Amino acid sequence: MSSNDSDKYPTESGRRRFVKGVVGAASLSTVGVTTGIGTSSLTSSTGEGGGVTQFKAIENTGGPAPRGMPQIPLEIADDGTIRGVWPESQTVEEAGKQITVAEMDIAGVTYSTEWFQYCGVQTYEGVRPDADQPNEFKSAPESPYEWQSSELSAGDNLTVDHFSDYQDWGNDIGQSGLGKPAMATWRSEDTDNTIPIQLLRSTRIEEMAQNDPWLEATTSQGFIAWLDKCTHFCCVPGFKAFPGSEKFAAEDQVYCQCHQSSYDPFSIIDKTFTALPRPAGDSGGSSDSGSDSGGGH
Repeated sequence: MSSNDSDKYPTESGRRRFVKGVVGAASLSTVGVTTGIGTSSLTSSTGEGGGVTQFKAIENTGGPAPRGMPQIPLEIADDGTIRGVWPESQTVEEAGKQITVAEMDIAGVTYSTEWFQYCGVQTYEGVRPDADQPNEFKSAPESPYEWQSSELSAGDNLTVDHFSDYQDWGNDIGQSGLGKPAMATWRSEDTDNTIPIQLLRSTRIEEMAQNDPWLEATTSQGFIAWLDKCTHFCCVPGFKAFPGSEKFAAEDQVYCQCHQSSYDPFSIIDKTFTALPRPAGDSGGSSDSGSDSGGGH
């Protein structure tokens, strides 16, 4: 193994550079047709869509993941229900063809459905620009958090009340009081593919939003959300979710136990990747996992 590979895969992990076959059936159960394996290859956009996409992400701080996971802007309804923000779709002309896109300006940042075009998610029904889907965050079928498994059923709407103890919450992993997490799904009602997201409420997010126009506009009452697909191999990580994360200094971060990538939900950064053109006959999404401008696998 080269020195570069050693940097990507910590010695303790015992992982090989190339992984074949299924990497954690439960983690990959929601992966679509196209995975994130090809994220190191820049593409030439010869068809509809494609090109450079800039997005906001929770920062990748360790492991082989090439970039952070995209943040999902959110809002809270009058009844306390938490839901993601989805831009309205519109028809534009691109390369001489009429296509449907969905994007909006938030605090000077262009937020669009192209943020989610990796790991096959771009083929999911819920991320088509014009998909008629509810935006409420719903409790996931499975969760590593005891509080969520005992209090909620799959498909229940997540509300502010579920996180009332967020200032003190803790489990046996890392430090208590950093925030209260939940595993959730988004825009996946009656679809073949489920979009996994993670929701976190933290006093740190409240503090950060006071001095950051983007976070002020995209978080609320300390809640932040992101698409929960590791950008390395499309597994589903978790904040303070998995024993053993302390071996990789990730006990207080979002940790992916498949290949030991870690992410910091308290560091929101600007990232760029290059997306492939949309598949033939698809007027909505983009067709490939994309490539990170700063490196790949």
